[in-house]
Amino acid sequence: MKPTVALLLLVASLSACAREPSQPPAPASGANSASTTSAPASAPTVAVAAAQAAATAASVSDVAVAAKTQQEGLDTGKSTDSSEAALERVAAMPPEGQLPAGKWVAGTNYKVLSPAQPTDAPPGKIEVIEFFWYGCPHCYVLEPYIETWLKDKPPYIDFKRVPVMFGEVHRAHARLFYTLQALGKAEELNSKVFDRIHQQRDPLYAPDDEKGTLQDQLQFAKANGISEADFVTAYNSFAVQANLQKADDLMRRDRIDGVPSIVIAGKYESDVGAAGSQANLIQLTNDLAADEKHH
Repeated sequence: MKPTVALLLLVASLSACAREPSQPPAPASGANSASTTSAPASAPTVAVAAAQAAATAASVSDVAVAAKTQQEGLDTGKSTDSSEAALERVAAMPPEGQLPAGKWVAGTNYKVLSPAQPTDAPPGKIEVIEFFWYGCPHCYVLEPYIETWLKDKPPYIDFKRVPVMFGEVHRAHARLFYTLQALGKAEELNSKVFDRIHQQRDPLYAPDDEKGTLQDQLQFAKANGISEADFVTAYNSFAVQANLQKADDLMRRDRIDGVPSIVIAGKYESDVGAAGSQANLIQLTNDLAADEKHH
């Protein structure tokens, strides 16, 4: 059954990297879940190939079953954002504030969050958050760019990954992320989790089966040198539970409705679609962070 579950999970993820609204909203400009982005030729081709394979590997009925599984537990509010709320989210930025010299356009390449949100960055640092989901093929394609950027990013950038929790499958993967983080293994094993899901077709998740999910994730951990006792202790720890709650609060605070999404300094939000490419998103992040640092 696991190969079938994995296939359904990955196929559905192509359209499930965003929160499901209760009513079909008008198309949003720059919505990162609206289209599949392609990586530049320099990006590792395995990530692109895996995402493309997932898109064509199952029938229409399979997709329907998988979508039902993934949508379980989604936050389906009674209405979409009102026009007033939408205007509040994207505030107009004065021309002199656009970066650099008009290269990036507020409202097109990035949103200006209004009001700006507080951050946990240390003094002199600029917080950059990547909201992501292990099961999202778009996040998988972006991951090599993030990994390369982390090797030489500006030292004043305080980077954090925050998993989204739109539904149960997202929460299960978020728990895995924070368990690995509690064990000091998140950065080391992050790409391996992505590969396990997207290359090996192991979803690391058992629908409606918490014990099954734990066992799947435990097998992954043991295969990567983590003892069963250490993993289970961290998995059930207060620290992991607290981080899950904090991640959920951050996602709601910043009104994240699709992944991958980057939030800079609690003031700006962008994604691959708005920036134009994965490489552009990295450059935009650097530019916005640099401007914030200089101010």
